[in-house]
Amino acid sequence: MAARDSGRSRTKRRLLGPLALLLLFGGAVSADDSLESIKRSGEIRVLTFPGTATYQETPDGPEGFEYDLAKAFADRLGVRLRVVLAENLENALERLERGEGDFAAAAIPAIDELRKRVRLTAPYHHVRYHVVHRLGSARPAAPGALIDRELEVQAGSAYAALLRQLRRRHPALSWLESSDRNAEEHLQLVGEGLLDLTVADARAYAVNRQHFPELQAAFALGPPLPLVWAFRRSGHDSLYRTASAFLREQRRSGEIARLLDRYFGPASRSNFVDLTVYRTRVHERLPRYRKLLEAAGRRYELDWRLLAALAYQESHWDPKSVSFTGVRGFMMLTRTTAAALGIDNRADLHASIDGGARYLRELLDRLPARIEEPDRTWFALAAYNVGRGHLEDARILTERRGGDPDKWADVRQRLPLLADPQWYPRTRYGFARGHEPVRFVDRVRVYYEVLTKMDEEQDAGRTTPALQLKAPAL
Repeated sequence: MAARDSGRSRTKRRLLGPLALLLLFGGAVSADDSLESIKRSGEIRVLTFPGTATYQETPDGPEGFEYDLAKAFADRLGVRLRVVLAENLENALERLERGEGDFAAAAIPAIDELRKRVRLTAPYHHVRYHVVHRLGSARPAAPGALIDRELEVQAGSAYAALLRQLRRRHPALSWLESSDRNAEEHLQLVGEGLLDLTVADARAYAVNRQHFPELQAAFALGPPLPLVWAFRRSGHDSLYRTASAFLREQRRSGEIARLLDRYFGPASRSNFVDLTVYRTRVHERLPRYRKLLEAAGRRYELDWRLLAALAYQESHWDPKSVSFTGVRGFMMLTRTTAAALGIDNRADLHASIDGGARYLRELLDRLPARIEEPDRTWFALAAYNVGRGHLEDARILTERRGGDPDKWADVRQRLPLLADPQWYPRTRYGFARGHEPVRFVDRVRVYYEVLTKMDEEQDAGRTTPALQLKAPAL
């Protein structure tokens, strides 16, 4: 696991001289950041900051789009990754210039203001930046409509830099910059109607819209911007060139696309109406079934929230649900699956929840051991929907067409081929409605993400009474 160096406050840094900084960061300021020196030291330091698209600590360890990409770079070099946490993008670049990190991976847009300070790599992705408002509020349609509106962004962020760039064409434009709130908190304030406008990139907007469906993109600040890594201008070319080549290779190989799908794919495909109804039902229906879901989760070593998300996708938490294909009950088991599990009455709530959890556990356990999480869970969910045989057909097609059969992002692209007359006759199990498991997994992932966030907020004591998920006795 990567080491982490959490940064000191900006105030303390202003009071420290060069020698104190050197002592504070354990010799972090290095005169030699060449590729050869990095490999000799056995460590590379990445500057980033906490956020949706960058880095976050989880019960399973650190994760995040930028973190995963930086970790893959460190692995390619054969060295350990040390994460040096900054307060925001500006702080990360300041510390990079002082030599407190070897490079910065922090959702950095390639804009002129930054090119003057640091060396920017080849782009690994392009993203739009949106002005965001709340549904029902006056929608600004162009930059001129932002004048005299309450607009706030994080101080030292890419959003502030983009607004400064925009102000060259609109001198009357003004906004507030907050040092106390990050981009996610600004989006939450807009979603709750406590702030008029903010700016967010399309990825952060999509992820946070899962939790605040009222968020609306008003307009884009311009065309999509390339995202890059940053290196010191005074640094060695060898590390910079190697990083640029690595990012180009990751993009060509499809690894960037797989990471984007893992962190942002389902959120970007979520639906406002569906999420609004879902959040309502979390309050009104889920508490009746939580204890049974928790018990099944413990019994089969599954996250109860994943089971709840799966059950919502299947039945909308309605034990009497019956589909047009004849599957029924809370977990919507087929007649064949129920018989294999020894379930006589699929409408029995307890039996349905236990059976659905047991079946998901079996699907997880029967996947090849080499498939890692979270892909393992997404494959099991797809098999829950379309069957193990059809999933295996899609994995074989993926390999034949040059993809990775152990990566969900690759297999999800080939599953629809199971309904294509050119392809399904070549498979063992034949025709299947391959689009359905793709939509199924996307929706379960969104429901799971929303429920996880709500549940964690409750545990941390940050939830309002309306969001309490405590279950009554059954």
